[in-house]
Amino acid sequence: MRFKDLLTSPLQVLMHILVILGLMGLFAAAAHSQSQAQSQAQSQAQAQDQSQLSPSIADEETETGLSDSLAEPMETPLKIIGFGDSLMAGYLLPAGDAFPQQLELALDGKGYNISIDNAGVSGDTTSGGLARLDWSVPEDTDLVILELGANDALRGIAPELTEANLDEMLSKLKQRNISVILAGMLAPPNMGQAYADAFNPIYPRLAKKHNVPLYPFFLDGVTTQQQYLLEDGMHPNKDGVAVMVSNFLPLFEKTVTELKK
Repeated sequence: MRFKDLLTSPLQVLMHILVILGLMGLFAAAAHSQSQAQSQAQSQAQAQDQSQLSPSIADEETETGLSDSLAEPMETPLKIIGFGDSLMAGYLLPAGDAFPQQLELALDGKGYNISIDNAGVSGDTTSGGLARLDWSVPEDTDLVILELGANDALRGIAPELTEANLDEMLSKLKQRNISVILAGMLAPPNMGQAYADAFNPIYPRLAKKHNVPLYPFFLDGVTTQQQYLLEDGMHPNKDGVAVMVSNFLPLFEKTVTELKK
């Protein structure tokens, strides 16, 4: 058989084709692998450049302090109830000018986180206050400003009854673990000296008995000062309430500081 015939035999041709196809496949696989490696290298380089140009969200939160602020819970405000009569309710005054609202505004300006609700009822006596105490003072209350007794004195109610009512209110609040500031009152001069001698010591005596802070006279700095009173000569106007708040603040701040300990 001639050499030319060997090259042209079907078996030889098939073998040559298979060898050529195998070599082509190897070259293609190598080229594909090289292309993938180059693509991965480019992606990694782009990612590295992007990370250098733009900080991550976590980095931004760290730099801005956002993550810290989100993690820290908001402080729950102290809940205060102003429980009293027309002197607390703000007789004939806009709602925002009453004692609890002006006190809250003053405390807010000092950086306190405090909420003060107005539970004053004009004309209320200590008997009326005792009757509504349980439903007027919510369970989540931290402190009550207890201001009652002025109407008792104006009506000539027996001081013994006034004291008994206030005593029971203080006991009820103590049983509920609610702190109290007792706001005192003085008998009006027209009731006579004997009545004043029986009425005026009620508040110091009860404050000592229940170990609560006493603000001796709720109308201190306002009584007989016509510029601070309404036309009736008894109830404070807006400026009068502001004076009451200013005088009341030192004791209130001291009490709140003790309450937070």
